[in-house]
Amino acid sequence: MNKITRLFLCGFIAMMAFASATAQSNHRPRPRRMAYQTDTVMVHDPVLAWENGTYYLLSTGNGLQWATSKDRQSWIVQPTPFIENLPQWTRDSVPGFTSHVWAPDIIRWHDRWLLAYSCSTFGKNTSAIGLMSADHLNGQWRDEGCIVASKEKRDQWNAIDPAFVVDDNDQLWMTWGSFWDGIQMAKLEMKNEKYDYPLVQSTTPDSHHISHSSFIISPQKTIARRYRPGDKNAAENPTSKFAGRNAIEAPFILKHGGWYYLFVSWDYCCRGAQSNYRVAVGRSKTVDGPYTDRDGKPMTEGGGTIFIEGDKQEFEAAGHCAAYDLPTGETIFICHGYSTKLNGASILIQRKIVWTNDGWPTL
Repeated sequence: MNKITRLFLCGFIAMMAFASATAQSNHRPRPRRMAYQTDTVMVHDPVLAWENGTYYLLSTGNGLQWATSKDRQSWIVQPTPFIENLPQWTRDSVPGFTSHVWAPDIIRWHDRWLLAYSCSTFGKNTSAIGLMSADHLNGQWRDEGCIVASKEKRDQWNAIDPAFVVDDNDQLWMTWGSFWDGIQMAKLEMKNEKYDYPLVQSTTPDSHHISHSSFIISPQKTIARRYRPGDKNAAENPTSKFAGRNAIEAPFILKHGGWYYLFVSWDYCCRGAQSNYRVAVGRSKTVDGPYTDRDGKPMTEGGGTIFIEGDKQEFEAAGHCAAYDLPTGETIFICHGYSTKLNGASILIQRKIVWTNDGWPTL
């Protein structure tokens, strides 16, 4: 073998060895993300659950972001999605939706956990609210199909931002809604007693794509709006030409002291330091309304008493809340706030609610 041939073969062998090593390197499994501990949790749309001494904080994110804590002060942010395997029907029925799940709610009812979650795309109302169930928060979650869905140009409401509430008769209800005709509410009915949790028949955007269940949702009603219908003073929407001016979303109902308190978020989230999100509240003696604010104005006509908003020192804006009566006797309020010090980053806010003599919540 001459010198030129040997040099060619040596070069060829070296090149192939390098290519093989590069291929192996490119296909080497990437390190898994690790859980980390923090006292400042980055969240959007937070809700809380508690089981066996541990708080679970769920929020918007890929498959839902989640964190755990023993004291609600120091949090361990988990590296994996809370819902690791989203059902295929969510992607088939909501064009553009992949895995970024919005605005969950979670409740323990009849010895079972129910998790509702939102599938949508920004500024559109072809959306769906899915349901999962489990015996334990850290257990296996089962797909229970679609609770309710909306479709562009067909429905004047948006099927996102679900929140459960149980009335005095142990009847489960759900409220939801964002923009369009505002906040919706309906009763969830069990079809048979074999299952001790509710599945409901959905209004489907595409009947051959959505995951059907044979359970029943009662006729829905609008329980809150940002403005009266046709109000000429309604501000222009700077974020979407489709959603219109009715800037109200993210309902949450707390039952306390013989009243049902409806918290809603007004105006605009998701714009960092430019956000002007804020929370308003009204109350009713019955779960499905009518809800009125502290001055007696109906929430269906734009009523609502401001509960929290940006102070421009700690937070530029705050919204999408939840509230809970704890076994300790305290009532706590949580939401996300756009931090002034962190250039509009969205972080968890927790505050204690104090009740006035006439039964209104304050922070």
